Amino acid sequence: QVQLVESGGGLVQAGGSLRLSCAASGRTFSINVMGWFRQAPGKEREFVAAIRRSGGNTYYADSVKGRFTISTDNAENTVYLQMNSLKPEDTAVYYCAADLDYSDCKDQWNYDYWGQGTQVTVSS
Repeated sequence: QVQLVESGGGLVQAGGSLRLSCAASGRTFSINVMGWFRQAPGKEREFVAAIRRSGGNTYYADSVKGRFTISTDNAENTVYLQMNSLKPEDTAVYYCAADLDYSDCKDQWNYDYWGQGTQVTVSS
């Protein structure tokens, strides 16, 4: 089992920055990919970013490329999402997820464990 706990959400003005954290515990050695997804009210959950623990390859949704950065501290089993130049359309609940397999990291159905989510609200 893997447990994921997100933190760092909040309210920020457009153009501002936030950094989300996701602390993993349990059988963390089995994790191959860590990802961030988000779900806005009335919308489907969507991919934001992912990072492979082996090699450190990163992947981003087009909507956040150049503004968000995903990184990981393997020693502390924590993944971060640095969000800059935030826009009102970034408002959503952000979820951290862990994938134990080498699979399409942009597909939420490939992820095995999920955090409880953290709210990010960007005001205009």
